[in-house]
This record gives sequence, structure tokens and C-alpha cells, in this order.
Amino acid sequence: MEHVASTALPEVRVERELSPRAVLTGAVLGILLTPSNVYAGLKIGWSFNMSIIALLVGFALWQGLVGRSTHRPTWSLHESNINQTVASAAASIVSGGLVAPIPAYTLLTGHQLDPLPMMAWVFSVSFLGIWIAWYLRPALLNDHDLKFPEGMATLETLQQIYHHGQEAMTRIKVLCSAALLSGLVKWVDGFAWAIPRWAPTPTLERLTFTVDPSLMLIGFGGIIGIRVGLTLLLGAALAWGGLAPWLIDHALVVLAPNASGPQFAALVEWLLWPGVSLMVCATLTALALRLLQVTRRPPRAPRANQAARARGRWSPWPASGLLVASALVVSLQVLLFGIDGWMALLSIPLAVCLAVVAARVVGATGIAPIGAIGKLSQLGFGLVAPGQVAINLMSANTAGGAAGQSTDLMNDFKVGQAIGATPHKQLIAQCIGIAIGSVVGVLVYLVLIPDPKALLLTEQWPAPAVATWKAVAETLTQGLGALAPELRWAIAAGSAVGVVLGALDSLLPRRAARWLPSTAALGLAFILPASISLMMGLGAVLTWLVSCRWPSIAERFAITAAAGLIAGESIMGVGASFWEMLRAL
Repeated sequence: MEHVASTALPEVRVERELSPRAVLTGAVLGILLTPSNVYAGLKIGWSFNMSIIALLVGFALWQGLVGRSTHRPTWSLHESNINQTVASAAASIVSGGLVAPIPAYTLLTGHQLDPLPMMAWVFSVSFLGIWIAWYLRPALLNDHDLKFPEGMATLETLQQIYHHGQEAMTRIKVLCSAALLSGLVKWVDGFAWAIPRWAPTPTLERLTFTVDPSLMLIGFGGIIGIRVGLTLLLGAALAWGGLAPWLIDHALVVLAPNASGPQFAALVEWLLWPGVSLMVCATLTALALRLLQVTRRPPRAPRANQAARARGRWSPWPASGLLVASALVVSLQVLLFGIDGWMALLSIPLAVCLAVVAARVVGATGIAPIGAIGKLSQLGFGLVAPGQVAINLMSANTAGGAAGQSTDLMNDFKVGQAIGATPHKQLIAQCIGIAIGSVVGVLVYLVLIPDPKALLLTEQWPAPAVATWKAVAETLTQGLGALAPELRWAIAAGSAVGVVLGALDSLLPRRAARWLPSTAALGLAFILPASISLMMGLGAVLTWLVSCRWPSIAERFAITAAAGLIAGESIMGVGASFWEMLRAL
């Protein structure tokens, strides 16, 4: 990775960096890409990093315009970096709570935030994460043990498109073709008679084993890889093919008489408990063990010297930014959710601590432990303020959301360090991105989910992240004693399996650990309808087969085509929801 970062890049004019066209391009792409992550987050609980898509589209657009005019300056490397920073910051706004704690808060309290307060809240949480990242930047970027793989992937894409411009144009054609195909299938699927949901038998249909004609799910399967895809298939077989029929036979889940069609809502109320317990315990166990491994590494003298020099260049304006962000977050907790001021203040140091944890894990592994960070913050506030839903969800949202946005900016800083970008200009670009993402993300969420209690945790909108936050909050506020004995046994079993798998995943050598099932996917399969797991698993298997037969083609186009499938369907789905809203006016 260090060799990649030092690869020679084309000479550019550094002063053309935070240019109006770079910011505008990133803003437009952020507006277009943010709905994809909101849609996917509510559908399957995962989101997609939009940095590489923004790089490809921005480069293709401006290089094409420059090629037709001798008066326009070349689209520079630093402008590409600002473009992807703005766009990815906007699209990552979902980590601010939009598809997890905010809907969970509505489900548990019945209180739905109005649009402007919701925008202010999502922005404030992300804004806090940006300033935390600024202070983490000197120490973490100069730690040579932290490679930031996701940032390096973005850097490699930058190098490829500036050394091989035609390759970028080819990938754009693949991206657009996949998006058009996916959008067309979604549009046709809007007519009930066109692509009916097919199931082998009525019994399997009740257990949600249907065929969902979703190319977005195929695309996500292509990104997650064969290990996660096969684990989803295994989890669907265990949860919906094994445990669900047993629950029905033993009357632990009672279905309506003569019930037909998928019975997702009735079954998931039971199945989510072992699934959530498995995910939470596995991620917390793996996180604790990885942190122990990271902290045991001896420090290097050069890193310490660089960090000391960085501390010597103190400036008052970052401290002012952190102070404003903290005051904004605390004030909104008090005004919007009625949280005690001292309890709201407690979320700030917790956010800083968890952001450090998340950033180090992302730097070492490339995996953002946002789910684990959120659960850890919920557990912390559950101990400090037991029985209080607002604190458990929204104060925890502050810590988890700030950590999520902080890791996104740390990856951008890593790219900027390699190409000689100006850090404070990247920070400005990130602030612009989250402002755009807050507005667009909230509007899209409210259009898709006008009535959370009626729409969420259904087969159409499974919202597994919402189910997880809601389940943890219920457990911590009501206590395990409020649950049926069978559910307590299920939680204990899921927790035990999660601890074992999480420990093995961290302690075994990488070559051996890759044969373990993915704990995140295994737990997620208990919360998603089997139809979604089947389609994502199919996408993973198909991509793996293509990579085995044509490895060079898969390496060049698999991720690009998958991204197009995701963007096409999600944008069409959001557009359809907007159209229905306009027709109802």
C-alpha cells in the first residue's frame, strides 16, 4: 500500500482544488447518490461507499467537456478529490441515524420529528464527527500500521483514471448500462402483472421464500463477496427454513387463520432477537480483541515525532468548530428529545472515545464497525440511564453517528495526504457534503416512509438496522425479565454463538478465519426476508463464478456493474415514491 501511495501522478496545479465546479459537481452527484444509500439502508441495512462512483462520473463528465473545448482548464486531480469528498460525505449521511435510531425512536415513542428538526439533528451529529476527525488526523495518518484500505482503494482509482483515461470512460458505460437495466426492471416490476412474486409452494411463500426480481440485490451480492453471500444463504436456511416452521408448529408464533402470502411481520418479531444478539455479541467481541491487538503494537519513534510536530501547530479555529458542534448536538438533544443537559453532555466524550476506536479499526481493517459502535453506546447509556428510551437511542445516536462520519473523513484525509491535498479544504468539502446530504436524505426518508409504524419492519421495508436498535433499546429499558422465557433462551443462544464466532474471527489467522461464516451476515439473515437473502446470495455466487472464469473482466467491471445495478433501482424506487406523492396532492 505504501508503494501505491508513492506512485507518480500527473502534475497538477494545486491552487485549483476547492473550485466552484469541483464543489458543484460533488453536490450534484451527492444529490443523486444519497437516495441510493437511504433506500438501501431501509431495505437491507447496508449502504455503499460512493467515492469511486463520484470519481468516475466526475472525471468522465469534465474530461468529455474539456475534450470539446480548448478554453476549459483540465479537470485536475485535486478537483477530483474534492468532488468525491463532497459526494461521499452527502451519501454517508445515513450514518447520522436516518435509517436506524431515528426510525426506532419513532416506533418506540410514536414521536416523528418534523423535517427541519430532523435535518438539523442529522447534520449536527455528522458535523461533530468531522471535527473529531480533524483532531485525530495527525496521529492516525502518521501511524504506519494503519493503512486505511478503503481510502487506498479510492487512491488507486484516482491513479487509474489519470493514467488510463479511456478505461474510466469504459467503466462509465458499464455503470450507466447497468443502472438503466436495473431501473427498467424496477419500473416494470411496478406493474403487479408484469413480474409476479413466485414461490415453489404456499408453505414456502408463507416463510418468505419467494423470488424477488430485484437487480439491486444482485448488485449488493456482487459487492459483498462469496463468503458473506453464502453466509446469508446459510442464515436464511437456518432462520426461515428451520426455526420459523418450528416456531409455528409449537405455537410460539401464531399466524392468522388461513393466512396466505409471506408472513414476515409475524415471524420477524421472534427471529430478530437471536439474530440481533448474535450480531451484537460477535461484533463487540471481535472489536475488543482487535483493539487489544492494535494497542499491543509498539509505537514507532518517527510517528511520535510527527505527532508532536503536528500538536505544535495549534490553531484556534478547529477548537471553535468542535465547540460549536458540541453545543449544537447538546442543545438539540435537550430541545428535540427532552434529554437532561448533563446526560446530553456525556454523549460528547463518549463520541470522541468511540470515534477513536472506529477510526483505528477502519485504518487497520477497512471495516467500519458502526453497528458495533452504536450498540456499545446504547449499552453505555443503558447502564447510566436505565429505562429511558430517548437517551438510549438519541444520545447513543450522537456517539455512533459522529464515529461513522469521522471514519469517512479519515479515509478522505488518507487520500489527500497521498496526493498533497490541503486538509482544511477537504474539511470544508466534507461540511458542504453533509449539509446537502442532510436535506436530501431527510426528504427522501420522509417520502419513502411517511408512516414508520405502518411501513417499517415489513416485507417491503425490513429495515434491519431499525429492528436492531429498537430491540436493544427495548431490552435495556424494559429488562430481559419483560421477555418470554423462550425469547430469553434464544437471546442466550444467539449471544453464545456470537461470542464464539467473533473470537475465532479475531484470533485465527486470516487464511483460516475466511472459512468462518460472516457473523454480520448470519445475524442479518434472521432479520431480512429469505427472498432478500436468496437474491443477494445469488449475486455473490454469480460474481464469484465470473471471477473464476474471467478474472480480468471481473476485476475491471464487477464492482462498477454492481454499483450501477444498485443506483438504478434505488433511484427509480425513490422517483416512483415522489411521483406517487405528487399524484396524491
